[in-house]
Amino acid sequence: MSVIVYMFRRFVQSIPVLIAVTLIAFSIIHLVPGDPARLMLGTRATDESVAILRERLGLDQPLPRQYIDFVTNAAHLEFGESLFLRTPIGPLIAVRGRNTVSLLVYSVVVSLLIAVPLAIVAAVRKNRPMDHLVRLFTTLTFAMPAFWTALLLVLLFSLRLRLFPTSGLGQGVTKYIVSLTLPAVTIGFYLAPVLLRSLRASLVETLSAEFVEAARARGLGERRVVFKHVLRNSMIAMVTVLGVNVGFLISGAVVIENVFAIPGLGSLMVSSLIARDYPVIIALTLTFGVAVVFVNLLVDLSYAIFDPRIRL
Repeated sequence: MSVIVYMFRRFVQSIPVLIAVTLIAFSIIHLVPGDPARLMLGTRATDESVAILRERLGLDQPLPRQYIDFVTNAAHLEFGESLFLRTPIGPLIAVRGRNTVSLLVYSVVVSLLIAVPLAIVAAVRKNRPMDHLVRLFTTLTFAMPAFWTALLLVLLFSLRLRLFPTSGLGQGVTKYIVSLTLPAVTIGFYLAPVLLRSLRASLVETLSAEFVEAARARGLGERRVVFKHVLRNSMIAMVTVLGVNVGFLISGAVVIENVFAIPGLGSLMVSSLIARDYPVIIALTLTFGVAVVFVNLLVDLSYAIFDPRIRL
């Protein structure tokens, strides 16, 4: 089975999940107690203004018609206009989404740079002092709340050492990356222990496999055995954990973006919840859900790359 056929089958299996995501996003405004239009405008709104807003949001149409219009507009990336910011929601999500995606990608890179070398060291030196130190590190970093880690990093690297800005995004590529460093390290410290533990356990198991002993018997050096044979066969476990934690990464970005005042999707969600801007909330819910499904498709593709047997 080719990779294309394998991915097509995975995509077909994801369609029911996408439908469920659209139903959940569509149901948000209808699950709000009372009249959503009146809640958005406030108790002092007139009946005429409430009726105008209901017509504008399509709430005066039958539910099946509302859902069809919602899915059709979402497929064309048309989510209407923000009631609070008075701007089209689609371009707003696109602009804010670039910052969030950049932050999450940077965070994953940081976590991999931490997790992979330490996991290899811990697995090769199993039950030795270095292994115990690595496991102690994972316990401490995983136990620290993300916002507390963020405040410590700001206190040390921003206020005392003045190496990084305390908040906001800089102009230009270099300043942009520098301003994202502390937020990315904060999220990376949360994700790295999870990846490290799963990769270490997989490495320990693979190191005792028969094909590893056969590679050593053929005279291959230990470094080549670990990096060429053991590491690749152990990556699936870590990739799986990474895919599962995508939702947690997004939720962590919501907190970190507000701590560092980063104009991303997380801070937009918080401000929209406070302002009761339901069109933006619905669009963000759909965006986050589709993003999780898409990342899991990428994880399935990586399975086929790391282990061709999975395609069978």
